[in-house]
Order: sequence, then structure tokens, then C-alpha cells
Amino acid sequence: MDGTYSAHGLGGAKDLPIPAEFAVVGAVAALIISFIVLAVAWRSPRFESMDRSLPLPRLQSVVDSPVFRAVLGVVGLLVVAYLGLALVAGQDLETNPAFGMVYVLLWVGIVPASLLLGPVWKAFSPFRAINRVLSTVLRTDPETGLYAFPAQLGVWLAAVGLYAFVWLELVSPSQTALGTLRLWLTVYAVVMVLGALVFGNRFLAAADPFEVYSSLLAKLSVWGRRDDGRLVLVSPLRNLASTRPSPGLAAVMAVLLGSTAYDSFRESPAWVQFLQGNDVDQTLLNNLALAAFVLLAGAILTFGTMATGVSAGVRRVDLPRRYAHAMMPIVVGYMTAHYFSYLVVLGQTTVIQMSDPLSRGDDWFGTGGWAVDHSIAYQATALAVMKVVAVVTGHVLGAVASHDRAMTLLPRQHQVTGQLSLLMAMVAFTAGGLFLLFAS
Repeated sequence: MDGTYSAHGLGGAKDLPIPAEFAVVGAVAALIISFIVLAVAWRSPRFESMDRSLPLPRLQSVVDSPVFRAVLGVVGLLVVAYLGLALVAGQDLETNPAFGMVYVLLWVGIVPASLLLGPVWKAFSPFRAINRVLSTVLRTDPETGLYAFPAQLGVWLAAVGLYAFVWLELVSPSQTALGTLRLWLTVYAVVMVLGALVFGNRFLAAADPFEVYSSLLAKLSVWGRRDDGRLVLVSPLRNLASTRPSPGLAAVMAVLLGSTAYDSFRESPAWVQFLQGNDVDQTLLNNLALAAFVLLAGAILTFGTMATGVSAGVRRVDLPRRYAHAMMPIVVGYMTAHYFSYLVVLGQTTVIQMSDPLSRGDDWFGTGGWAVDHSIAYQATALAVMKVVAVVTGHVLGAVASHDRAMTLLPRQHQVTGQLSLLMAMVAFTAGGLFLLFAS
């Protein structure tokens, strides 16, 4: 993206109090030590049941009430209407808040919002609100629609949607052209509305890229749902283990991991110099690089999980999606390391710009006169350390989640040796992720 929306990272390898190579070695060592401790002290699954959770009947009576859901739906529709106004009537300028609302507040802000509050996109989804209205008019069930959604599709459509979005944000040569963003969002909205009308909300739960992403992030929150639908307060790792191993789940993780890695790689001096000194079209090379990173992330996840042992009755081909939930802490670690400063700085900028959706000097919300606090840019060392801590913490939690799942999938005689390929995959993600973060 251009100068404004591509400045994702503040603080790099040069700002670390130790060389970046030492940080990578230390992170890998922490991961290996964690694996050894888990292998010795953790011999049975601890998170595979939601029984050890605290029901919240009073809170559930509020959040599940038709009135509360209707209010959230109206709020979602109002935000979309405001975004539509900026897209249609606003000027094609960087100061148009539509860019910040989509690339910053939605794509990056959805991470802390979902971790703190649960599946926020599902709660505020304008498509669910529209589907409720259309279903009432057509006298259909908003959950099931007219036809059953094909279970074999799983979340593959969401993986495609996520790839389409990261392509728009990271590769498209016109990602900050208002017409391009308008077209992408229009196609996305039409597909979601028609899909929900035909297949009901089940389509949105499986195919809406932002709803699937938010719901996966929410699995690391303390707000969970038991199989019977009861709202509970639960350990995030226990909540994470309840993730449904749908077809395409590994592909979703590959897109999230690979695109974040590519975002770091494309800002590295080596790649920039290669593009500038090459006669091949830069957009083509960037497309190939993004696809390569996503495929590489998918390959590491696939081979790392399928090379483990399996118990009787467990199909090896199903292992990537059975372990895929363990990648979510790694995704959050990468997102935190790569986008934290981006969210802080450009989040403020977007809130200021939102007072003037038509770019004509208005101040609708009284934020137009605010100034962006850039003090975070002067905390380069703290940011660099935070990157390492975020990535390492994500990988350690991922190792815990994958180990716990392995206790249910591996035969007892192979519960340690069977996980070596998983460990190698984690090491590859850790070392590669840190090198890329600090190379940019």
C-alpha cells in the first residue's frame, strides 16, 4: 500500500537491545524447552472438555435476547451506512475515512475486539440483520434459509474471501483507490446477502471471512459456548480446544499466517531492491510472493501435522484441521507484533478522519481537531521487545494447544516421538516469523 497505510511496523531489528539472531535463538530455545516440559509433565488431555466452565445465565439472558440482538444489528447497519456514504459520496483522497475503517479498524481492530468481547463481527453483522428482515418478509428460517449449506465446504469459502482481502490490502496496485475498495466491498456484500438468503446464517458462519476470522479469534477469549448453547466463562485454551475442525480450517490458518509473513517480507530491503532491479512486472512478482508464502505456511502446517502418529480410527488426512486451532495463538502473536503500532497510530488518524466523511472540512463527531499522538514511535526498543514477546508467547501457547490435542490423537507409545514433526513446524514458524519481522 502507499506510505500511509503500509507503515505497519514501528521498531525493528536495529532497535533490539540484543541482536535479532539472539532473539531468534532464544525464542526457539524457549519453544523447545516448553515442548520438553509438556512431554514430561502433560500426559493426558486437559482442555478437551468445556465442563470446567462457569455458566452465565443472567448475562446470556441479555446477550441472547431479541431486543439486544436487534440493537446490535441496527448499530452494524448504521456503521455500514456511514461507510457506504464515505465510499459513494466521499472524495477519492487518502483522508477518506473508508480506507482506515476497513484496513485499520476492521482488519486490525477485529483482533483485540474479538479477544476481549467474543465474536463481535457475528454480533454486529449487517448481513445477519439484513437476513433477519428478508427472512421475515419471505417467511423463511433465517438460520437455515432455503437450502442446506453443503457441510463438505466447511470454511473453504472463508479462506478464499480472506485471501481476496489480503490480496486487496497487500498486493493490488490500486488498494487505496476508492473505486477499487468500493468494488471489492460491493461484491463481498452481494455474495454475503445472497448466500445468507439461500443458505441462512449458516452460510455467514462458514463463508463470511470476517465472521469466521472473528469467531476463531473469540476462541481465545474467556467467553465461550457449550455444545448446548449455554454462555460460559472459560479458560481461553479450553475455549480454543472447542474449535470445530471444519474442512478448510487449515487453509484459513495458512492464509492468515502466510499473508502476515508476506507483509513483513515485502517491506524488507532485499525484496524492495529485487523489485526495483528487475524488469518483471512488480505486481506479478508480489502476487507470486503472496501465493508462495500462503502455500508455504499451508505446507508446513500440513506436513507437520500429517507426519505425526495417529490412533486407530483417526484418518491422517484429517489431522491438519484437527490441529489447526493451535495456530490461532501464533496468528494473534504475529498480528500483535506486526500491527500493534499501526493500529495505535492509524486508528487515531481514522477516528479523526471519520468526522469528515465527505472530505469537505466537516466535523460531524467533534474529532476533527484532534491531533495524532505519535509518542509510540519513540518507544522503538520497547516495541521491538514486544514483537519478540508476542511471537514467542503465541508459539508457546500454540505448542500447549497442539500438545493437548495430540494426547487425544496419538497412541500412548508415540505421544512424545509422534509430536516431533509438530515441534519442527513450530520452530519453522518461530524462526521464520521473527526473521521476517525484524528484516522489515
